[in-house]
Amino acid sequence: MRILMVGAGATGGYFGGRLLQHGRDVTFLVRDRRARQLAQHGLLIRSATGDADLPAPPTIAAHELREPFDLIVLSCKAYGLQQVMADIAPAVGPQTAILPLLNGMQQLDLLDEKFGAQQVLGGQCVISATLDAHGVVQHLNRMHSITFGERDGSNSPRMQEIIRAFADAGFDSRPSNTVVQEMWDKWFFLATLAGITCLLRGSIGEIVAVPGGRATTLALLEECRTVAERAGHAPSERVLERARGILTDPASTLAASMLRDLQHGHPIEADHVVGDMLARAERADGETSLLAVVYAHLKVYEATRDSAASG
Repeated sequence: MRILMVGAGATGGYFGGRLLQHGRDVTFLVRDRRARQLAQHGLLIRSATGDADLPAPPTIAAHELREPFDLIVLSCKAYGLQQVMADIAPAVGPQTAILPLLNGMQQLDLLDEKFGAQQVLGGQCVISATLDAHGVVQHLNRMHSITFGERDGSNSPRMQEIIRAFADAGFDSRPSNTVVQEMWDKWFFLATLAGITCLLRGSIGEIVAVPGGRATTLALLEECRTVAERAGHAPSERVLERARGILTDPASTLAASMLRDLQHGHPIEADHVVGDMLARAERADGETSLLAVVYAHLKVYEATRDSAASG
């Protein structure tokens, strides 16, 4: 199976690197700067689960794409998806499967419109990783999983191929026949986590320690849960109780990666993680008081950042 990994940053570099380390046919679609870095220093992964030093990993530029790949894995940030879709178009053939590992759900609508729903799988990943100043992938804990599946729940021949490609490749891979529900389960939790930690600029433990912090967090969670329910993807009671437990743990140091991006002046996925949740709520005539406040807060940050960059 020929795999095109879009990006060789923290996520793409980690999962693509593990696949390459275990003998899979992987090519990284990267920009010129990252291609030069990889050619000179190799793809380096530092992890408690085992380091990897991969000299001169195969890379390709968008203008060099000429023929289809069997599987295209999208590891980009959601705000980069429009450009990525244009970049990968020459690599998408009639039998190509596209596996997005992006946050939220909007990517499915966009990819379906561009390439057709039959080519787009459901997927998500769980990993805490960053690319350091030297281009080394730093895996920050031991979690490293990809969940993937046909959106209709079927066990297709291409699913069997991907299962074989991902098996024993140095990370946890899990095929799912309920992948769309699992994507919603992750999204309603992430929108709450990102929303509350960015709005109040603290970790979960810091937030629930102050008056009103716990109640506000749970109210935002309920808004997001309601959106999922009205879309036909209400989380199970088990999933909901787990989310409540994580988001109200007074000892927790957990904060969303979006907060780290915001604190460092980086681009954020405001529209994709929170804005799309708010838009779906408004279309369903739902109560969105906290989602609206969170989204406004994030958009002010983006406007201020854009103004500073242009000025």
